[in-house]
Amino acid sequence: MTDTTTATADPVRDFIAQTVADHDVVLFMKGTPDQPRCGFSSLAVQILDQIGSPFVGVDVLQDEALREGIKTFTDWPTIPQLYVKGEFVGGSDIVREMFQSGELQTLMAEKGVALGDVD
Repeated sequence: MTDTTTATADPVRDFIAQTVADHDVVLFMKGTPDQPRCGFSSLAVQILDQIGSPFVGVDVLQDEALREGIKTFTDWPTIPQLYVKGEFVGGSDIVREMFQSGELQTLMAEKGVALGDVD
């Protein structure tokens, strides 16, 4: 029985979908926002902090199933992965390019994500 439409068929996928649905901005990353465990995750955290975006960091290193599951969820092979209002945005390179061009800030504003004042 491989029916993946039920809530219990794939608990990792369910967790990812619920986390993305419950929070405006989610970063699936290696490590935590306070202690990123790779340079790409650190870069994504720095960018989100710089624009003043509140976000939830999910450490994929805590669970191998989650680490692989997030890659399958989006069909995206790398971590970190950023979601804004349920929409997959991309990994650290895309986030960096969007930040540098101002697209990330525009996306956040269009999606209704309040950005804080950053000194």
